[in-house]
Amino acid sequence: MSENRKEARQRVFLKGRIIFNNNASSMDCLVRDLSPAGARLALSETTTLPEMFDLYIPQKERTYRAHMRWRRPDGIGITFVDDSARPEPAAAAPPPPAEDASIAVLLRRVSELEAENATLRRLLATMAQGGTPASAA
Repeated sequence: MSENRKEARQRVFLKGRIIFNNNASSMDCLVRDLSPAGARLALSETTTLPEMFDLYIPQKERTYRAHMRWRRPDGIGITFVDDSARPEPAAAAPPPPAEDASIAVLLRRVSELEAENATLRRLLATMAQGGTPASAA
């Protein structure tokens, strides 16, 4: 398969939230590849998505305006639209559970791993400062 991208995408495993219909509709997704120009998203269902939508990635604390480039049964490819004048939406209430059980399991696991990474970062920071780490409970 030939590569048509201008920039290589970095493989990632981030949870994301697709927001559309004037912030009235949303769905969970997993960001699987990411570059400054676009991403590949894993979804349980792609038939209800519009061509343009917002992609919120909590770990990056950023919302991207996205344009759908391709669609497959298990996901989509998107390019980011340069829309820097658009204000960042306020943090919304916690998202509803994912429609698909496998996506829900993956999103839960991503959350667990993010929490574990944060704990390990704090432990490393304590050790780097010469302190003794608190006992892990």
